[in-house]
Amino acid sequence: MPELPDILVYLDALEERVAGQALERIVVRSPSLLRTYEPHHSEARGRCVTGLRRIGKRLVLALEGDLYLVLHLMIAGRLHWKKPGQMPSGKYDHAAFGFEKGTLLLTESSTRKRAELHVVRGAEELTQFVRGGLDVLASGLDAFRDALRRENHTLKRALTDPRLFDGIGNAYSDEILHAARLSPLQWTSRLEEAEIERLHAVTRETLQIWIERLRAARRGAFPEKVTAFRPQMAVHGKYRKPCPACGAAVQRIRYADNETNYCPRCQTEGRLLADRALSRLLKNDWPRTIEDLEEMQERRRS
Repeated sequence: MPELPDILVYLDALEERVAGQALERIVVRSPSLLRTYEPHHSEARGRCVTGLRRIGKRLVLALEGDLYLVLHLMIAGRLHWKKPGQMPSGKYDHAAFGFEKGTLLLTESSTRKRAELHVVRGAEELTQFVRGGLDVLASGLDAFRDALRRENHTLKRALTDPRLFDGIGNAYSDEILHAARLSPLQWTSRLEEAEIERLHAVTRETLQIWIERLRAARRGAFPEKVTAFRPQMAVHGKYRKPCPACGAAVQRIRYADNETNYCPRCQTEGRLLADRALSRLLKNDWPRTIEDLEEMQERRRS
């Protein structure tokens, strides 16, 4: 799912291409995409884009006449900039927004169609999309501490909860916790003040580094390779790869459609966190430490 750094880079590219431009055509090919029926999406045709913003992980295009297009790409939704007049025609093409200079194409490469388009009238209607999470880049330590301790959750869940923190998802939470050297299963209520201060600083630094990195990589082009798995990441998507800080094999916890990646040496004092599925299968044979894991792997090789 595109997270805060990716959404900001999308906004940069859209600002350059569609700000002040009239939306000449809007074609919605996938019925599952459109989540509102009033006002009808055809009302957006012919209106100029007066502004762009984000609400959490949603992209908002403000149009003349107090009309708003609100896009949530979910996990597999992506935006592409195509030539003028292009229509949605491919298997994964959901919608096309036509402008004089080009076409904004929305795709979703998944059989589970989750991407959303809302058309709303009036700025007050945008409040329904506000989850209340803290914008870490615009907030200080006190606000961060209050959000973190509002409810007692694991750090992984707290950072990815849009009611607590704004725009952070599965990928960047892994990177933040690795940089902060904190376990993803550490309870927020048990954090010491020094750990909270470190987490606040690292969260801001990690997000800012990735925003700058993605903006530099774009080089004025439209971001076509938006992904949660990037070579420069330390642990996310790096299961069994060596941790860049200590060399230990990156581990994971899998649950539902997501997984958490972490370094046991940097983050959990050498302990392996139980994977719900695999640890239940192995039971007493589940390795508890890095040393146990290495010994088990050595027995398999011999």
